Amino acid sequence: MDKLFLVRHSETEGQHEDSPLTKLGVRQAQMLATFIENYGYGIDRILSSPYLRAVETIKPFARKNNVTIEVDERLEERVLSKEPLDDWEEVLHDTFVDLDLKLTGGESSSEAKKRVLSLIEELENEVSGNVLLVTHGNLLALLLQKYNREIGFYEWKRLSRPDVFLVQKQGGEYTVERIWEE
Repeated sequence: MDKLFLVRHSETEGQHEDSPLTKLGVRQAQMLATFIENYGYGIDRILSSPYLRAVETIKPFARKNNVTIEVDERLEERVLSKEPLDDWEEVLHDTFVDLDLKLTGGESSSEAKKRVLSLIEELENEVSGNVLLVTHGNLLALLLQKYNREIGFYEWKRLSRPDVFLVQKQGGEYTVERIWEE
């Protein structure tokens, strides 16, 4: 893989997997398509979370550039708990501190990270060209930890919707750059 673009989905109506983009989210998806086109690198492959908001975020770019959107469940958002959480943000914070913290029916940070890193390893070993992944905020923050161990809860809070990071190897080391301009 030459370059890896990591995209967080646009603004959405809710958190359910079938939650649609808001009107602003639809406009953001159009702006994102233009941004990626103008960034200067072609995209050879797109992999997306199966959640509607992720697919809808990249669909304008994929259509205009005739790139198929491949759905990969390893890009699904991490579920903290199957039970409703009034203090979900506090719990999320705790899962960045204790990577093995796991609530009923949920997935620990370690488990989610292992899931998404299996995809990254596969792409690094088997794919050439530029790849774009579309995912969700929590999983994106956990994935970014592969390249920068300092990424945590507060960096997650600063992610925008959408957001875009470029990962590339330079001199044997990976560099990560936030390239989205709000």
